[in-house]
Amino acid sequence: MQLKIAQVIGKPDLAPAAWVRRLVTLCDRAPATPFDTVQLVLEKELGRSVGEIFENFEEEPLGSASIAQVHRARLKGDKSDVVVKVQHPGVKELMTDIRNLQAFALYMQKTDIKFDLYSVTKEMEKQIGYEFDFMREANAMERIRRFLYENNKKSPVLVPRVLKDMVTRRVLVMECIDGIPILNLGDEIAKRGINPGSKIAATAKQNILKSLTLAYGQMILKSGFFHADPHPGNILICKGSEVALLDYGQVKDLPDSLRLGYANLVLAMADNDPIKASESYRELGIVTQSKCENELQELLKLAQTMFDTKLPPGVAMLQPFSEDSSIKKISVQAFPEELFSVLRTVHLLRGLSVGLGINFSCAEQWRPIAEEALYLAGRLKDLKTRARKRRLFRRLLRRE
Repeated sequence: MQLKIAQVIGKPDLAPAAWVRRLVTLCDRAPATPFDTVQLVLEKELGRSVGEIFENFEEEPLGSASIAQVHRARLKGDKSDVVVKVQHPGVKELMTDIRNLQAFALYMQKTDIKFDLYSVTKEMEKQIGYEFDFMREANAMERIRRFLYENNKKSPVLVPRVLKDMVTRRVLVMECIDGIPILNLGDEIAKRGINPGSKIAATAKQNILKSLTLAYGQMILKSGFFHADPHPGNILICKGSEVALLDYGQVKDLPDSLRLGYANLVLAMADNDPIKASESYRELGIVTQSKCENELQELLKLAQTMFDTKLPPGVAMLQPFSEDSSIKKISVQAFPEELFSVLRTVHLLRGLSVGLGINFSCAEQWRPIAEEALYLAGRLKDLKTRARKRRLFRRLLRRE
């Protein structure tokens, strides 16, 4: 459970850089299961010996996280390089940890933290429970891969192919995608003799972030089914600056009511519209209470703190519980459990953008996607400007 918490707080917008570097390394450096145990699991799950399936199998894992570890291998026959994900024995003990965290959340809600933390931990319990089933993960990976490739001339991110005849609840074999971890991007740029502060480096980082957030905007707002764990350990930068998105253990399938309600909130944030933001809170089932002046403006600021990646001007690190924070001024008394995955995903994307040195608004990038989602659902009643109409119809025509 400590590793899960490290993923949440180990972000450049919430913690100092030195902390982030240390916390991120924890995410794929959990104690590894010995290879003889891994071999027993593989042979039991796949029904054949390791030597019958693989020409080569690296005993040292590429990484080990809280639920599983991954090994590089080469198949016999077509000699494809693959990644083999193997579940640690005894990982279901994590569910005891999450129940302890729920008790702590109930205690914290009695303090100055005016947020429905218990609902957040209930959603965490549900999501972590899903991670124990690799067959579910394989299906999610294929569903997202198909959606992104069908909705774009070129998918904004690479998604590994699953080897469908080598998937069980505890073992998952997939295509190997080579790349460097996103947090090593600065070092890689410097190795190539490029000034990390140069315009070339900034453009490369912006394009990488744009590809990643475009994929998330499409998944969340158009499909509702999305990868919900974009921490740095799950993102690789590949040849040609392509972005690979790994690990589909945590995915979320939003009901249309929340998907479209969130689309309305995206428009409110992008347009800086406090009245629309307040209406979106009600639609989403977010219940707030406040006695502060300028309540509508504070509700908009709270929405942007929770659901946008852009930091306020002059702010390098969020301090969500400082006295002048919207979270301290407005009590969030009820927060839909299912919306937590969206909140967490946006916060992880914000951490990535700050880590890359880019102050970037996903709400502004997602505005046309939100408009399209609402229009197709018959929910976009106020195409206020000709520019907005033209932008939407251009998007729709491109799809035909």
